[in-house]
Amino acid sequence: MTIGKYQQDFHGLPVFDFPGAGADGTASATLPDAEAVAWRISAPTYSDPEDELWEPLFERFLKTVAPERVRALVVGGWDEAYEESSAPIVAALVAAADRLTGLRAVFLGDMTGEDCEISWIVQSDVTPLFAAYPALREFGVRGGTGLAFPAIRHDALETLVVETGGLPAEVVRGIAGSELPALESLELWLGTDEYGGDSTAEDLAPLLAGTAFPALRRLGLCNSVIQDEVAAAVAGAPVVARIERLDLSMGVLTDEGAAALLDGQPLTHLAHLDLSHHYLSEAMSERVRSALVPHGVTVVLDDPQEAEDYDDRVHRYIAVAE
Repeated sequence: MTIGKYQQDFHGLPVFDFPGAGADGTASATLPDAEAVAWRISAPTYSDPEDELWEPLFERFLKTVAPERVRALVVGGWDEAYEESSAPIVAALVAAADRLTGLRAVFLGDMTGEDCEISWIVQSDVTPLFAAYPALREFGVRGGTGLAFPAIRHDALETLVVETGGLPAEVVRGIAGSELPALESLELWLGTDEYGGDSTAEDLAPLLAGTAFPALRRLGLCNSVIQDEVAAAVAGAPVVARIERLDLSMGVLTDEGAAALLDGQPLTHLAHLDLSHHYLSEAMSERVRSALVPHGVTVVLDDPQEAEDYDDRVHRYIAVAE
């Protein structure tokens, strides 16, 4: 599966595309109040010479709106995102911190498959953003190639989402080793080793131990080719006792992983368990429902998958890879 839609809402705000410049170099569209929307700043990834590139577009945006009132930014595409990293984008955002004083949320890389497939997006070290914006509450990034996230300390961040077709183990360890005392929601798309997703369940240990993020209530470990191992690790993880919403969707979860999950610590305290895009048998799906639904847990088992058997091997696939 590829990502086929741009974000419609971000940080509780509707996403609004900042318009490109017309023939006279200005945008004629009527603009909303600066604080009323999440502003999407996007340039073509396959650009023509006359196209406005991301950095001048962003500078025009800062001169057009009241930047101190902007609450949320969504970075879409940039020129040749499949070859050129997001480092200049990160640098431009860091340089604008003295103007974007009300910024509380950033999403970096809101591209569909037509713009750039998720595993082709070239990212960079995104952590300078956290130093530049100490009041940032929400951050999301799409694309794992070149992504770096060394361990940081940030006191305000509440939501962190990392969407990839392959999340490097070094990034997983950096996030798990960070000090994020306000973090309530964490979602990691671990991906497959075919696209750089070389993490193991052991890399998640500091996170699963429950001491790293004391405010964590929503945990997603998604889109993983090792979903059974992740489920087994989660089954005995101390952090789960205080999780309200657990998301193990989009991956290669089989009966083995689901059984490990059910045979571990009780999950009846959960409000929501998402196992969609799974490889469970009907019998195991029913076992999961019977164990949890009577206790008031909302269980999502949508999008069941069938393994493919060819080349003398059984093949199972995550939801989002290339």
